Formats: sequence, structure tokens, C-alpha cells
Amino acid sequence: MSDRRRIEFGDFQTPDSLARDVCRALRRLRIPAASIVEPTCGIGNLAAAAFEAYPAAGVGRLAELNADYAAQTRLRLATIPAAGGIEVREADFFRTDWQEWLAPLPEPLLVIGNPPWVNNSQLGAISGQNAPTKNNSAALRGIEALTGKSNFDVSEWMLNTLVDSVAGRRATIAMLCKTSVARKVLARAWAAGRSISSARMYLIDSTSSFDASVDACLLVCRFGSRSSPRRCDLFARLADTHPCRQFGFRDGRLIADTRLYARWRHLRSSAPVRWRSGIKHDCAKVMEFRRTGGRYFNGWGQPVALEEEYLFPLVKSSQVAAGLTTETDRWMLVTQRRVGDDTGQIRSRAPRTWRYLQLHAERLGRRRSSIYRNRPPFSIFGVGQYTFAPWKVAISGLYKKLAFRKLGPYAGKPLVLDDTAYFLPCTTEAEADRLAGMLNEGPSHEFLSSLLFWDAKRPITADALGLLDLELARAAGAE
Repeated sequence: MSDRRRIEFGDFQTPDSLARDVCRALRRLRIPAASIVEPTCGIGNLAAAAFEAYPAAGVGRLAELNADYAAQTRLRLATIPAAGGIEVREADFFRTDWQEWLAPLPEPLLVIGNPPWVNNSQLGAISGQNAPTKNNSAALRGIEALTGKSNFDVSEWMLNTLVDSVAGRRATIAMLCKTSVARKVLARAWAAGRSISSARMYLIDSTSSFDASVDACLLVCRFGSRSSPRRCDLFARLADTHPCRQFGFRDGRLIADTRLYARWRHLRSSAPVRWRSGIKHDCAKVMEFRRTGGRYFNGWGQPVALEEEYLFPLVKSSQVAAGLTTETDRWMLVTQRRVGDDTGQIRSRAPRTWRYLQLHAERLGRRRSSIYRNRPPFSIFGVGQYTFAPWKVAISGLYKKLAFRKLGPYAGKPLVLDDTAYFLPCTTEAEADRLAGMLNEGPSHEFLSSLLFWDAKRPITADALGLLDLELARAAGAE
């Protein structure tokens, strides 16, 4: 299989050793199984381990899109006496009615698998089609759906489908997946009131098992008539018997540390604070510059002569994390004061800047994000009156630490940030000092830490920051 098709179809087979470890963990948990189902069985490693671990399971149904792999699975299972009557069907997950397919199977069900670990952005980059029909099922606001929050993992959609298909039945879903996917699936199920009697996540070493640099786990969800208090035990290894932490669903959202959240829940704001993100332009070589000896150089190292009106000093997210926020040699071309502004005025106000933009119009026009469609040429996002506030308190969304930094004017202009940083605008330096001091105190850190999953690609988010009540946090820090 080509690299492209391997990515598109998630062709990363579960090693035999991991498959056996997974099934040993399920047996240790006393997970029952009258029927075994694997919706994307590949060459059959997990299915073989499951039927060896559950010889009394009388029924099994496996599905696989790749006909050659389905044939290999049949041959593999033919050597296992307990798997003699198992059906292996060539089927497309996205065109299968799973509720109907599972309906005749005796309970309790064990649904096991390792679905593709690809997301729709990766599929788009290779023009892949192995994905469900897209819809805004999370009910995101327009700008959120356009700027990345609508990106989803194919396995997330698959697991959600399976959760819906076993609703009201005695069943266990045991899936190898990204930790981020496992959390989203649990959050959706808890929000929908699914009867999850227990949930566990066991971290696995995806590098050694799949040569993939991603945080991954075995998610084990048991469904039945009784629901648990919407919590999940997290285990550091498959062999562990005691959890290292517990996360859950509280007050309508996923909580990273339920015990810490219970301690500081009173700091949660009833009216979330609006944290702003920095400027999004998706074309750093054109829009960002280094300033050396009074001259500007773009991303190719080419000297450019531009008017100062549209140039602003830039602090990158990495500089915020490192505390390098008092001076910078980076500058950004800011073409609008608000989203949607007419950029045609640059032609008369700054003709050299306009010529530079025209020179790179094709490259800017090729920006892949749909947010730039039907917008004025050279548009940017994440810009508004707040962008030009003289003082700011900022934090990087990419780094695994809570470090809030004060930003002030530089070279007579307000500092601007890239779109991986978040900030609150301030009118005065005194206001910024008070705000930064309060945010860097213990109560604020502990409350926010209870919300944040540090293994996420962007662990710090604007919506999590906005849940901290600034006045209550200030009072708590003064105690």
C-alpha cells in the first residue's frame, strides 16, 4: 500500500504483542463477552487475540474494507478453534448501519478495535476520501468552525457511531486511539446522558507500537443500565491496576482533574471572560519580517521597503512562553484594523506596501483555509480594536506551562501576537501588572490546571482561560 493510502485508511496494524496485552487487561477487568465485534479488523491481530482470550464467546462479527486483509483475517482465525463460526465481512464502516448490524448479537457485547488515527485536515492534504459526510455536529460558531475547531479525527466519528449503536445494551467498547479522541468521545457520551457504568484510559507507547509520535491509549467503556458519576480513571500503563489520575465531566464540560476542580470550582465565572487570540494570516514568509539595522527582511531574507503605517512589532508565542516580551526584532504586516475591512485603501495610504502585497498576491491567494474565501484580498483574522491596546497580558497556547506575561508598547507601537497566543487587552501598565500578578498566583493556576489537558496539541485554550472569574481569583490570591 502506498504511503498516501496507508495514511488515508489508517493502515497501522496492531502488533501481536500489544493485541495480547490489550486482551489481558480486559480479562483482568473481568470484561464479559458473549459476542465479539471488530469494525476495522485489518489483518486480524486484535481479533485473534480477543478470541484466544475469550474462547467461550459464541458469536463474532468482523468488518474490513480491504478485501486482501479480510482474507488474511479469515485464514488467521481458521487456526483458532474458538473462532470457527466468526463472520468476516468486507464492509465500509461509513456505509454500514451499525445498530442494525449489532442488533442480533447476544449480550454482553465486546466491541474492540484500532480505527484510523487520521484527521480530516490530513485527509484533505492528500485528497483522501475515507471519511464520513461532514457536518457541524458540535454546533460551532461560524468563526470557530472555519478556523480549526471543526477539524476532527476519523476515529472520533467512528467511536461516536459505535457508542450510539450500543446505547441501551450491555456492552464494552475497547478501542486503541489518541488520548484526545478518547476524551472527546467520553465528553460527548456524558453530555448526551449515555449509560456509561465505568470508563478507563490506559496510556500506551505509540512510538514503539506504531512508530507514531502521538499520545495514545486504550479506552475501555462499559455500558449498562447504571451510569457512573461521569468520571474516567487514567492509568499510566496497560499493566497498572491503580489509576494515576481521574478526569471527568462537570458543569457541562470536560475536567482534567476532578479533585482539583472540586477545590477551586468557586472561582468559575458565571459570565466567561473573552480572551483574544493573536493575528492569523497563514503566510509567515510574506507577512512577517526581521528588522536589522533599520531594514526589514521577509521570510526569504529579501530586504523590503514598506511604509511604517501597517507594520507592528511582533511577539511570537514561543517568546511569550520564554518571557521575552520587552523587545523584539520581529514585525508583522497588519493589513486590517478589523476583520472584513476594505484592504483597497492600502493602495493610496501606503503604495509601497500595496506593491509588495501585489507581488505576493498569488501566494496569499493560495492560503488553504476557507476563512479567506469571499474576503477582501490580503485579509487577516484575529484582529480588532483589542489588537491595538497599548498593554496586554498574554500566554502561549502551545507550551505546557501557565506563564502569563505583560506586554507593553515597543518602538512607539503596540505589540501584536501570533494566533497561537491568547491575551487580555489593558489600557494602562498598572492594570496589566495587577492582572498578570493575579493570574500567576496559586489559586488561578490550580483552577486552570484542573481544566487543562497537557498532552493536547494546544493545551491552553481561550475557552478554558475564560472560565476563571478574575475578581474572585484576585480575592482568593489576597487571602
